Amino acid sequence: MRYVKVAWHHDFDDEPVLYFHEVGPDNYETRRVQTYRDGHSEWADENHETPSAGVAEIPIAPIEEIASQPEFDAEEISQDQFEIEWAKARNNV
Repeated sequence: MRYVKVAWHHDFDDEPVLYFHEVGPDNYETRRVQTYRDGHSEWADENHETPSAGVAEIPIAPIEEIASQPEFDAEEISQDQFEIEWAKARNNV
């Protein structure tokens, strides 16, 4: 597994500003956390989704490709960092 954090720079109040992805060896997302400007988070995995958060149905692009777009900052993070965000999002439910 690898773990990716993506910051999306925009002015939309109802869209996430941070994404945390757990990505399998096939580059498909297995878990996701979306954090919004107001601080709340939503999570998704193969068994749970919300109207606005679900795991991607296409492979996650390489970090370099994501980061090459001016509205995004992307970086690989540790599993521990992902698990902290996952636990925080799950506690918001």
